[in-house]
Amino acid sequence: MLSSTGRMSRAAFLPCAAVLLALAAAYEYGLARGFGVRAGWVVYPLLLFPTACILSKRLHDRGRAGWWGFLVVWALVEAWPRPSNPFGYAALAVLAVTFVDLGLMPGAPGVNRFGANPAASRQRSGPTTA
Repeated sequence: MLSSTGRMSRAAFLPCAAVLLALAAAYEYGLARGFGVRAGWVVYPLLLFPTACILSKRLHDRGRAGWWGFLVVWALVEAWPRPSNPFGYAALAVLAVTFVDLGLMPGAPGVNRFGANPAASRQRSGPTTA
């Protein structure tokens, strides 16, 4: 998970993304009150690296370069924890499109320039009946 190379299926991406969002929400709505705002300078960079890794891998699975993840990270920063200006609402639109694209659409079939399809390799290595 902590690598930006290769591909990641929807089945792996969605739980990883949910855990990272839950950790950010737990800090924002619980721990930030106890530790203060300055703790965010430690917490959010720690969450940024795994976020960039899973976004990059999922974008690779969809056939796109991982650099597109920068747009998604910008949207998360702009809209988190709640939008407060027109850019924040534009960021929500970017996040909605991102959810549909990365969370609901299947990966590129077969092998692409980033590697083999992880969903196909998981199906081949599943349990066999003899």
